Amino acid sequence: MDRRRFLQAAASLPLASSTAGALALPAQADSNPFDRSIVRQLARDAATKSYKAPDTKLPDSLANLDYDHYRQIRFLPERALWRGEKLPFEVQFFHRGFFYGPRVDIYEVANGQASRIAYRSDYFSFGSNPPPNPEMDLGFAGFRIHAPINRPDYYDEVCVFLGASYFRAVAKGEIYGLSARGLAINTGEAKGEEFPLFKTFWIEKPVANANSIVVHALLDSESTTAAYRFTIRPGGTTIFDVEMAVYPRVALDHAGLAPMTSMFFFGPNDRIEVDDFRPAVHDSDGMAIHNGRGEELWRPLSNPRDLQISTFADQNPRGFGLMQRQKNFFAYQDIESSFEKRPSLWAEPIGDWGEGSVQLIEIPTKEEIHDNIAGFWRPKDPLQAKGEYTYTYRLHWGPDAPKPSPLARFARTGVGARGEGTKVFVLDLIGDKLKSVDPNSIRGNVTAEKTEIKNIVTQPNPAIGGWRLSFEVAVKSPIDLRASLMQGNEAISEVWVYRWAP
Repeated sequence: MDRRRFLQAAASLPLASSTAGALALPAQADSNPFDRSIVRQLARDAATKSYKAPDTKLPDSLANLDYDHYRQIRFLPERALWRGEKLPFEVQFFHRGFFYGPRVDIYEVANGQASRIAYRSDYFSFGSNPPPNPEMDLGFAGFRIHAPINRPDYYDEVCVFLGASYFRAVAKGEIYGLSARGLAINTGEAKGEEFPLFKTFWIEKPVANANSIVVHALLDSESTTAAYRFTIRPGGTTIFDVEMAVYPRVALDHAGLAPMTSMFFFGPNDRIEVDDFRPAVHDSDGMAIHNGRGEELWRPLSNPRDLQISTFADQNPRGFGLMQRQKNFFAYQDIESSFEKRPSLWAEPIGDWGEGSVQLIEIPTKEEIHDNIAGFWRPKDPLQAKGEYTYTYRLHWGPDAPKPSPLARFARTGVGARGEGTKVFVLDLIGDKLKSVDPNSIRGNVTAEKTEIKNIVTQPNPAIGGWRLSFEVAVKSPIDLRASLMQGNEAISEVWVYRWAP
């Protein structure tokens, strides 16, 4: 999970774009027929053969680049794909080097034909780095898509595919934060994680006035192949409709679907041994789950002392995501990082996914440069070798989950000492549901195993227009807690779930 610098390198490259210029990057002359079935067939065929490692050969001047020198290699915006054609999208490309060694082949699809995008060194400026031999076909490391989501006359970067099977997106007014992946394999397992990679992309040329763009991808790894079709719609919430087909070479006992990774360094619930001027540092502050039983769960994230895996068994989940609920600058006080502008990511299964579990993995970190949080859906049964497994889901990148809940939600989790061996938990809730309740009928429902809950208090919190639920608990060993706000016997809030380890 030590992928933070890997992804930051992409985010730190310039987001240059404009409406000037018309030197569009050309595709290679030869082309082949293409339709959506071809990528699945390629994945199906590849799964019957031995895994072939990607081409990582590079000149030493590129293979040995450090972070600062790699940042100097910049794609020239005037060379963007479809520049000057007055289309609603443009595409820019990443050079190989630094962490980005594997070659990725990228095709443009137009009029039913796929043409490979030919690499040329003069599409890039290299800063103080010596440019490579112009006769060498080095290929690309990945690409990013631009569209005018913040203002009509400027093409903002809205998503990027770069590194293994990682991709990220933003909505209007946001900056990059957490990442998604094509597939997770053995995440959190003692034998070590396997990182599949997207080896080939096909980008469909949009028509004028289109509000979406389609990207196909072929994934490969030692254990499996897979085919993807992404339909991407940027906006106030940027939506990815994902259609995937997995073809395992071997049985996948620990496959993660709709995986996402993020960073949680510290917050009001977890500031142990933190000496920092900022109140909180995180790209996501919790995992939300809408399970198949109709429950809405909120699990605040933590930076544990030891690896921590939480499993939420379910059948046919309605959705889950790593969320950044706290949108107030004063919660972070970080002018440069602007954590309040980081997106939430919600995964919405389309159709029934059967039995399995939402898994949350929290990895200890002493620096904010590491992605130490992972979440995904794990099917109950292994994905068997030589099988075909298809899934469809929708990713929502934006300020919140796509469908507002009528239930009150937990906005802040605070934890502090209350005497030796006792902790006080202070939970703030907000929501329209709280504005019409009878204050005399509200009570807090808090449960835990192997310990006693004391001093449960509910009271209005006029500063946020909501309520506060607090309680005390003796903690001598790890405990799992559940809490909700009740009006009589009716739950008026989502369910707060938390694991505390002293």
